[in-house]
Amino acid sequence: MASKPGIPKGTRDFSPTEVAKRQYIIQKIRTNFEKFGYQPIETPSFENSETLMGKYGEEGDRLIFKILNSGDYLAKANEKHLEDKDSNKLTSSISEKALRYDLTVPFARYVVQHQNDIEFPFKRYQIQPVWRADRPQKGRFREFYQCDADVVGSTSLWQEVELVQLYDAVFTDLKLEGVTIKINNRKILSGIAEVIGASDKLIDFTVALDKLDKIGEDGVKKEMIEKGISETAIEKVQPLFSFTGTIQEKIEKLSALLSSSTEGMKGVEELQFICENVSELGLSSAILDLDVTLARGLNYYTGAIFEVAPPKSVAMGSIGGGGRYDDLTGIFGLKNMSGVGISFGLDRIYLVVEELDLFPETVTSTSKAIFLNFGQEETKYAMKAISALRQSGIKVELYPDNVKMAKQFQYADKRGIPFAVIVGGDEMQNNEYALKNLISGEQQKLSFEELKAQLNK
Repeated sequence: MASKPGIPKGTRDFSPTEVAKRQYIIQKIRTNFEKFGYQPIETPSFENSETLMGKYGEEGDRLIFKILNSGDYLAKANEKHLEDKDSNKLTSSISEKALRYDLTVPFARYVVQHQNDIEFPFKRYQIQPVWRADRPQKGRFREFYQCDADVVGSTSLWQEVELVQLYDAVFTDLKLEGVTIKINNRKILSGIAEVIGASDKLIDFTVALDKLDKIGEDGVKKEMIEKGISETAIEKVQPLFSFTGTIQEKIEKLSALLSSSTEGMKGVEELQFICENVSELGLSSAILDLDVTLARGLNYYTGAIFEVAPPKSVAMGSIGGGGRYDDLTGIFGLKNMSGVGISFGLDRIYLVVEELDLFPETVTSTSKAIFLNFGQEETKYAMKAISALRQSGIKVELYPDNVKMAKQFQYADKRGIPFAVIVGGDEMQNNEYALKNLISGEQQKLSFEELKAQLNK
C-alpha cells in the first residue's frame, strides 16, 4: 500500500480561499510600492553559493538551503574532507548553488550586474519567495514570501522618512491599526560597543542584543558573556535594557551616553532627522518608536534599521524590517553605492489580519452564479449567456455534468455561490433565464439584460 503523501516541514499548501486572501495583501503592498515610485524586478529562486554565503553572518549562513550539484556530486568532493567528515568544508565542493535567503543580497547582485542599464537612484520592489533552514514554528516557515522595497544610489535620509510612510500607508490600507515601527541605528550600536570597550565584539554584541525580546535580559547577558564580552562592559550597557520615555527623551539619553563617540553621535543625528520629520509629516495608523535594543542580526546594515511589530493584541513576531546598507554592493565590486530598504513579511501579516478578522468578505468571493446543467441543448443555450456575462466582467460558471439537481445545488452551497441560473425548455422558448437566489430561495424569470444587471449589483 502506497504511503500517504506529505510536504516538508515549514512549507504549506494554500487553498483557493487562502490564495485569495494572500493576493489581497500583495495587491495592497504592490499598489503602494508603485504609488511611491518603486519599479518591479524578479531574480532567480537560487543563486551561486558564493553570492549568498558570508553575507548574513554566521547564523544566517547556517540557515541557507544548499543545492547539491547535478549528477554525481561526490565525484569532485575533496577526499580529505570526506574522510574527516568536515561538512562545512565539504559543502563548498558538492554544492555550488543555494536557494535565496532573502531578496536584498540578490538585489545587490542584480544592481552590480546591470549597473550600466540602471538609472540611479534606482527604486525597485520585489515580491517573491525565499527559503531558510529554520526551525518551523508559528509565523516562522522554511518557505515564505518577502515583499521588498529598496532604493540604491542615494544617501538622503528622506528615503528613510518615506519608507516609514510606506509602511504606514500599507498597514492603513489593510486597516491594521496599532502597528509599531521600531527604529534604531547601527552607528548607535557601534558607538555603544565603543563606549563600553567592546568594539572588537560588535557583531557578537549586536546579535545577542537583537534577541532581547526572545530570550530576555538574562539570556542576552549570558550569551554576551559566552561570546567573550566582559561583565564590566555588560554593566555599562545595563541602562539599555530599560530605556523608556518619548523618542525625544530617548535621543537625549543616547546623546549623553554616546557623547565621546563620533560614530555614535552621527547615528543619533540621523535618528533625530528621521524621527522629527516623520513626526512633523504625521502617520495615519502606525506608531513610530525608538528601540535601542533593536539590532537586526544582519551584518550589512550600516545606518537606520527598522523592525515592525504587530498590534499588541496579537502574539506574533515582527511582520517587517529593513535598514540602510552603505556598502552592500561593495561586496560585489561596486563601491560607494548606498542603499536602504524595507521588507513586508506576507505570511505573518496574513496571520495577523486573519486573527483580527480584517479581511473583507469580498476577498474570498467565488462565482456570482452557477448555471445548472439540464442537458446538451440547454447547456449550449446557457454557454452563450455565460460567455457574454464573462466578457462583461461577471464571474459565472457552468456545472459541467448533467446530474441530479440536488447534487448541483449542494455543490453551489458548498462553494458559497449565491445564485443559480436555471435554463430549461420554457426558458429557451421564451428567450429567458430563471435566476434563483440560493440564500433567500426567491426565483424570477429575466431577459439576458435583466440577468446581467441583477448579477452586476
